[in-house]
Amino acid sequence: MISLGLALAITGAAFAALFAGIGSAKGVGLVGEAAAGLVSHDPSKFSKALILQLLPGTQGLYGLLVAVLLLSKIGVIGGSPADLSLSQGLLFFAASLPIAFGGLFSAIAQGRAAAAGIGIIAKSPEESGKAIIMAAMVETYAILALLVSILIISSVGI
Repeated sequence: MISLGLALAITGAAFAALFAGIGSAKGVGLVGEAAAGLVSHDPSKFSKALILQLLPGTQGLYGLLVAVLLLSKIGVIGGSPADLSLSQGLLFFAASLPIAFGGLFSAIAQGRAAAAGIGIIAKSPEESGKAIIMAAMVETYAILALLVSILIISSVGI
């Protein structure tokens, strides 16, 4: 039988992957919509638009990374699941929240910034680097959320 602590930890891993993934899907979709219009008028700008579209996808990867680290630490991956106490389960659940919600919101914001960058590429393709930098600045907050989640996971003893 699975303990409540283990169930909370597994739920946290699911939250990390789920919410960060939802944010990435939304962000990538926003940029894809803008890029489709650009590429329909000028197919030569596809590669520049694709770079911007890829940026909001990283948060989903960060959420997946946290989920795998958490599941590995508690023994669900590569071992036998630990019998976690309620407090341990809550700590692991809490560890998933920074990347779950940081990833969700930063991916959507990054998608909006990158979609705006498509306008830069449409008018001045030689300025695409500026569009990438503006969208990449949002990534900072996803990386901070990833770091906090990893630090919390690594500090919980089992």
